[in-house]
Amino acid sequence: MYGSGLRIMEAVRLRIQDIDFSNQCLIVRESKGEKWRRTLLPRSQIKPLKVQIAHALSLHQQDLAEGYGYVYLPFALAKKYPQAATSAAWQYVFPARFRSQDPRSDMMRRHHIGEQQVRRAVAVAVSALNIRKKASCHTFRHSFATNLLRAGTDIRNIQELLGHNDISTTMIYTHVIGVHERGVTSPLD
Repeated sequence: MYGSGLRIMEAVRLRIQDIDFSNQCLIVRESKGEKWRRTLLPRSQIKPLKVQIAHALSLHQQDLAEGYGYVYLPFALAKKYPQAATSAAWQYVFPARFRSQDPRSDMMRRHHIGEQQVRRAVAVAVSALNIRKKASCHTFRHSFATNLLRAGTDIRNIQELLGHNDISTTMIYTHVIGVHERGVTSPLD
């Protein structure tokens, strides 16, 4: 979430085909407002993501062997591409531990991990690290934008990476950067 500026649901909904290792980017589908966008894939996350994908594909092979392996497809893709629901490309990068019954179709499927699992894990990590500031999953997205600004990235590029329609939404991040970081110091110093 921090390295790519993803919202929590964008992270848990990542599909294997959404990771483009060769171009070091992620394709974010089913984003807020049903938009799609591309964002950064940090080099440091390539190896861990490849390990995670191997795990996801292993679960998928097990599901196929047991007569399952169908994943939910957005919109009418299941009708247009009947084989896509069992293809490796459409599987979630972060699959749920157990299969469950999909209320839309009554099929047994393996969905993605739940957002609450991720929220709890982040809360436990924040507590374990004795971080005394308010921090959540969305903090990673804010930190992504703020640190890109600090590094001199153009605000329009940040807008595109975050998927904001309006530049004024992205401009919110500019107030987070303190005046001391803009070269202003106290007269006492």
